[in-house]
This record gives sequence, C-alpha cells and structure tokens, in this order.
Amino acid sequence: MIRRALALLVITASLAFSAHAQERVRVGAMRQTANGALFLADAQGYFKEEGLEVDMIAYASESDVAEAVAANGVDLGLAAFTPAAFNFVGRGYMKAIAAQVREKRDYEGNVLVASTVAFANGVRSFDALANRTVAIDKLGTLYHYQVGQITRVKHFEPKSITLKTLQNFDAIARAIGTQQVDAALLPPQYARELLTASQARFVGWYSEIDEHQLGAVFASAKAIEGKRAAIEKFVRAYKRGITDYGVLLRLDRGKRVSTEKSRKIATLIARYVYPGKPLGTSAATVEASAYYMDPQGKLDPVEVARQVEWYKAQGLIDQSVDMQGVVDSSFLK
Repeated sequence: MIRRALALLVITASLAFSAHAQERVRVGAMRQTANGALFLADAQGYFKEEGLEVDMIAYASESDVAEAVAANGVDLGLAAFTPAAFNFVGRGYMKAIAAQVREKRDYEGNVLVASTVAFANGVRSFDALANRTVAIDKLGTLYHYQVGQITRVKHFEPKSITLKTLQNFDAIARAIGTQQVDAALLPPQYARELLTASQARFVGWYSEIDEHQLGAVFASAKAIEGKRAAIEKFVRAYKRGITDYGVLLRLDRGKRVSTEKSRKIATLIARYVYPGKPLGTSAATVEASAYYMDPQGKLDPVEVARQVEWYKAQGLIDQSVDMQGVVDSSFLK
C-alpha cells in the first residue's frame, strides 16, 4: 500500500478566497531554488489570475513529494526523477506533465569537487575518477545517476569508482574537507562554500560532459481525470513563472549575469526557500544556484528514457516501467 507522505510545513497560505476562484489545487514541493518557477507563479499572482486557489505544502524529500502525489495527498508535485517517482508512474498513479530544472550545456549546475589532497594527486578531470572514492548522498538519487553517466561518457567501468553514501550534503562536504573521500558531486551552493573556504578544488560542472533532466511537475492520475481544467490553468501560470525564472539564467561570455531584475526575482524565490533568513544573503544564494529550465516547460524525453533504462539496469525500479507511460505532454500543447 502507498503510505501517504506527511507534509512537514506549509509553504504559504492558500490564496485569499475570491468569488471568482472556481477551482482549488494542492501542490507538493521541497523548499529549493529548483522550484522557483512555482514560487514565482504564486508570488506574482499568476495562479490567481487563472482563477485558481493553490495550497502549497513543503515536504522533506523528493520521494515524499512523489508519494504524496501518488497517494492523492496533493494533486500536483514538483520533484526529481527518483526510483520512487518512476515506480509510481509505472504503476499508473501519476504522470510527468511539465519540466522542472535540468542540467544544460553552457549553464552551471551540479559541481564535481575534489579534496585538496586528491586534486594534488591528479583528480583534476572527470576522467580521473576511475579507481577513486566518490561521495554521494544515497543510492538512487540524481547524484548516483550522474556518477553513472560520467562512467558512460568517459568510457570506464562503473565498478572502478568506490561510492560512499553519506546521506546528506553536509556530511559529504565534511568528508571532502577532511580528506575522507576523493571527490563528490554537489549542488552549487554547497560546492561554493567549500571552494570559498579552500577546503576543496573545482574539477568541473556536470553540464560540461552531459545533459540531465533533473525533475518534473507530476500530476496524480486522479487529478488528471477529475481536475483537467484546473491543471491546464496551473500549467499556464507555471509557464509564466518559468519566464520570470529565466531572468536568472542570462549569460555574458559564458558567465551568469546579475542584474537588478535578476536580484528582484531571486528575492521573491528566497522568501519561499529560506523563510525567516536574511533576504540579502538568501537571494544571493538563489541567484547563484539556479539551474537551467526549458523556457516552454518541456521535458527532455530522450534523456528521461535513458534514466528509465539506467535505473532498471541498477535494479532500482520495476522492469515494467515503460517510458511511454511516464510523460503526458498534452498539457503543454
């Protein structure tokens, strides 16, 4: 049986009741910059303009979000492609209907860092990870997947890398700083802190070697059947949020550009991601850690199919999961 995930925090109160609001939807997500388009659609009033009341609930993990959608605890959820998400989709409980963020060539994303000792001993490229110890959070996460894709792209055996699972990014950062592991893939904000403190060395952006659809907007099968009009309105408002989020992705000579407009957008997102914390530093973190998003909210079906096959090969998802059943692109037409 599917256990309904426990919502830990309410991200924001539902939109004020209006006589014009015809429909209400519940959305699950984590408090992270990757969900910036959702937060912007709320902050800018785009959901309200579509006649939607939106309740947003914060969850502790990507798997919790997927479980909440599958169990009809929420109508929609923004989450990474994880074994839990793929299995729920494969069992017909939900579908991916729009994109969340992705790794995109020429855009910053996850960072490969090396410990200072490992860097001095030659870990200065992705090719050098063979016969090294690499830290990840957990088996089955997007970081585990990315390590697997590094071995595919660089043509060495996956078993040549010793994976050390440390459960969370704080533990990974400590392991890098104290030379317990040779390297790790980290979100940009964690990598930046290590690099600034000279506790690690920069090796490269994952997007230099590969592209990766990190997550999606998932809709429950029940909501798709019973609330289709409301979901269509949600997607329209969400796409407007994507347009605003795109301000964070402007580049000049390959470098991210900070402007008055991007700082304003980052501040709006920071209110949701880092509630109660100083807005100045929080907004700077948001601006510096924004992943690429497709401007139209479209998923990369080829890359998602590759994920399905990789997770099957690792024995982490049901062999019955079929790529044809993962994505419902009708909401973006």
